[in-house]
Amino acid sequence: MSLALTTYRRCAPKTTQILLLSATWFCSVGHTSSYIDGLRLAPYFGTKTRYEEVNPFLLENPLLVHRKQDLLPGDCTPLQIVSVVRHGTRYPTQKQIRKMKKMYNLILDYGGGTDLVHDLQNWTMWYEDWMDGQLVKKGEQDMRNLAVRLASLFPSLFTAEKLKLCNMTFLTSSKHRCVDSTKAFISGLQDHCFGVSRGSVVEAEDAPCTEPVVNDSLMRFFDHCEKFVVQVEDNDTALYELDKFKEGPEMQQLRGKISALLNVPEQELNADLIQVAFFTCSFELAINKIENSPWCKLFDEEDGKVLEYLNDLKQYWKRGYGYNINSRSSCNLFQHIFHHLETAVTESKRSQKISNPVVMQFGHAETLLPLLALMGLFKDEKPLTAASFSLQSNRRFRSGHIVPYASNLLFVLYHCDLAKTPQEEYKVQLLLNENLLPFPHSQQSVCLYDDLKEQYSHLLDGCYVKEECKLLNVSHGLEDEL
Repeated sequence: MSLALTTYRRCAPKTTQILLLSATWFCSVGHTSSYIDGLRLAPYFGTKTRYEEVNPFLLENPLLVHRKQDLLPGDCTPLQIVSVVRHGTRYPTQKQIRKMKKMYNLILDYGGGTDLVHDLQNWTMWYEDWMDGQLVKKGEQDMRNLAVRLASLFPSLFTAEKLKLCNMTFLTSSKHRCVDSTKAFISGLQDHCFGVSRGSVVEAEDAPCTEPVVNDSLMRFFDHCEKFVVQVEDNDTALYELDKFKEGPEMQQLRGKISALLNVPEQELNADLIQVAFFTCSFELAINKIENSPWCKLFDEEDGKVLEYLNDLKQYWKRGYGYNINSRSSCNLFQHIFHHLETAVTESKRSQKISNPVVMQFGHAETLLPLLALMGLFKDEKPLTAASFSLQSNRRFRSGHIVPYASNLLFVLYHCDLAKTPQEEYKVQLLLNENLLPFPHSQQSVCLYDDLKEQYSHLLDGCYVKEECKLLNVSHGLEDEL
C-alpha cells in the first residue's frame, strides 16, 4: 500500500472520505495540513533523525531482523562482533532548549493573524533546561530493541552463557545518555537471553560483569586531542563554510519565508533560530511520535533540504572530511577495534575459546563520523561548501542517513571452513545500522581479514594519536585543511 493511500485512510473522516489526486496525496482537517507534515521532513533532520528513517520496517515491527539473507553462508561462522553505537533518542541539549524558548517567545510577542501562528502560540513549551541531552524513554527502547535484533541476527555470539560468563565487554562515554543507552542495551539483551523482564536498566548487583565501563579516551577521543580542540572545536574560523551558508541566498530566502509566516520581523530571526524551529519538529516526532506538530508546518520539503545541508556542513567540517585532524583523532579507537579482531583471530588459530566475542562500545555521532571518515567511507569527490548546495543533492555525506539516533557500526569477524573456502579462513563484514556496508577500497560486502589489515596498514602502523594531536603550530592555524 502506498504512503498516499495509507495517509488517506488514516486521516480522512470515515463519513466523508474524499480521495484527492495531485502531485502529493494529502488530507486536511480545518486549517491544519496533513498528519505527514513531520514524516515528509523526517529524512532531512540530520543528526536529529530517528533510527526508523534508515530502517522504515521497524515502524511496523521494532524487533524485525532485516537483510539476514545477505550475511555470509553457513560455511562461515561468526567469531566476534566489535561495535561502535550511538546513544538512543535524547532530549535537546540545554543550549538547544534555550534557543527553542527564544524562538517560541518571538512567536508569542510578534506572531498573529494566521491559524498556524495561533497553533504555535497555543503549543506548550514543555522542554526544560534540566533535560540537557538526557536519554528519553524512546531512547531506552531504541537500545533494548537493538539488543534483541542483534542477538537474533547473531545467536551464536549473543548467548546467555556468554553473558553469564562475562564474555562480553560494554564500554561507554561518560555522558548520561551513553551510560543509560548501554544499560538499556544490556537489559534488552538479558531479557532476550533469559526470558525475564528486568525493567529499563540493569542493576550492577544483578550482573556485575555487565556493568558499563566508562572510557572517554576511546568514546570521546575528540575531547582529548589538543590539536582538534584548538584548531577546530574552539576555532571561530573553522566553520567558515557553515557561517557563509547561514548568510547565503538559500538561508536568506528561508528566513524571509519564516518571517512572513510568523509575522515576526526578519531582523529578529537568524539561521540558528530557524534551524532550532526545524529541530523542534524533529524532537516532537522522535520523542513523542507527534507527526502533525505545528512546528513542522512551518517548513516544506525544499526547506528541509536546505536545513539538512546546513547541518551537514557543520558535521562535515567539524567531524568529517573538512580537516584531517577530525578523523585522525580517532586512530586509537580504530586500532582498538583491530586489536580485538587480531586477538580473536590469534585465539582461533590456536583453537582457543574466543575470550571476547562481543565488544559493544557506546558513544556519540561525534564518535562515529570521524571513524567512518578515517576509513574513507561516505566521501564525496568534492568537499561540501556554502556555494555547492545545488551541486550536492546526491552527496554521500548525509549525516541523517549515516548517524541517526541509535546508529551502529559493526565489525563482524568470521571463521570459514577451509575445505569449502581454501586460503580464506577469516573474513570480515561491516554493517552500518544493520545493513551491509561495502568496503571503500573494493565496494564488496566481504573482505579477507588479512587483506583488510593490509588495506588499513597505514592506520594500524602509522597513526599515532599522541603525535597527531600535538599542537605544533603556535599560530593555531588550520594547516591541514583538505
